[in-house]
Amino acid sequence: MNHYAPRSQRGVSLIEVMIAVLIFSVGMIGVAGLLIMATRSNHTAYLRTQASFLAGNMADRMGANPIGVWNGNYDSSSYPVSASTATNSDCSAGCTPEMLAQADQRNWSRQLTTFLPGVKATIACDASSAGYTPAAWVPPSSGTSAPPPTPGQIGMRPPYGGNCRMSITWNEQGAGDPDHREVETQTFNWEFQP
Repeated sequence: MNHYAPRSQRGVSLIEVMIAVLIFSVGMIGVAGLLIMATRSNHTAYLRTQASFLAGNMADRMGANPIGVWNGNYDSSSYPVSASTATNSDCSAGCTPEMLAQADQRNWSRQLTTFLPGVKATIACDASSAGYTPAAWVPPSSGTSAPPPTPGQIGMRPPYGGNCRMSITWNEQGAGDPDHREVETQTFNWEFQP
């Protein structure tokens, strides 16, 4: 009786190699898709973080200039504002609350256009809920360097009860979804007391 011993396998067939390459390729395409989506999501998170940071930055500027805030010098529905040709654009040599507000607006507008694409912003402050009108700033007498009278400054300090509303809109593409390629407008709204 003859028994035939099975031949030992000496290699892998070409079909098995091609199937393994196909499975590996599909896996790599999936990984590439995840990387693209992660990149878009990171960029979206970056833009939203920038909007939050810029809003806080302007709120801090406004908090340092309450007279300018309650005189309406920060109110605008057309941020970013255009650069001015004022001689004292940075207030390094001192300036009035109105001039400081203008310098803050220009600096903030430069930041907005640098960090957010297609940005527009508005700020509107309302002191009607304060129950009183904050005292106005009185400039020092001409020829003196005396500070303004204290009642005007004291009347502007917290708690004054006034509120400001800030809205920042910018263009965002994709929002992390690879099938979502059109540009969407995102908005950051904030109500605060500077």
